[in-house]
Amino acid sequence: MKNKNVGYLIVGISVIIGVIISIFNNALKKIVSTSCTHGPICPMWGTITTQSWISLSLAGLVLVIGLFFIFTKESEKVIIKKINMPAKKDTTTSLVPKKINEEELKLLDKDEKEIIELILKENGSMFQSDIVDKTGMHKVKITRILDNLEGRGLIERKRRGMSNIIILNRTN
Repeated sequence: MKNKNVGYLIVGISVIIGVIISIFNNALKKIVSTSCTHGPICPMWGTITTQSWISLSLAGLVLVIGLFFIFTKESEKVIIKKINMPAKKDTTTSLVPKKINEEELKLLDKDEKEIIELILKENGSMFQSDIVDKTGMHKVKITRILDNLEGRGLIERKRRGMSNIIILNRTN
């Protein structure tokens, strides 16, 4: 059942409890007025007032809980799917890109080389979030490095939902 529906159910129950309390208090007042001969100074009148406030407070608490359920946002489920891309055995249509030549490797700094080697180990493509996890670098730093590599034409970023897939260019 959704939170909102539960909230409406609880509010309905609290209204019913309030009506029952009201009917009970009216009946109790009639009984006390006919049976008590002391008038308004009778201790039963004080007991009725105390019982009324306690019961109405409990009904009010149930009402507040119902309103809380009605107006709170429902929690969202996060589903994470991992994409496994099997490597093909045919070398002409392989997903593994060609090796980057030595001249291009010399132009890369240490962090850029680490990221390129990591992508190569993962058959030429991987999620940007996985790069952050496996390198231990901050995601802002990874983004800047990937911007630089993409500007040089070494990688390509493709948006997949809330994440990016990083792919080594096959023209290298």
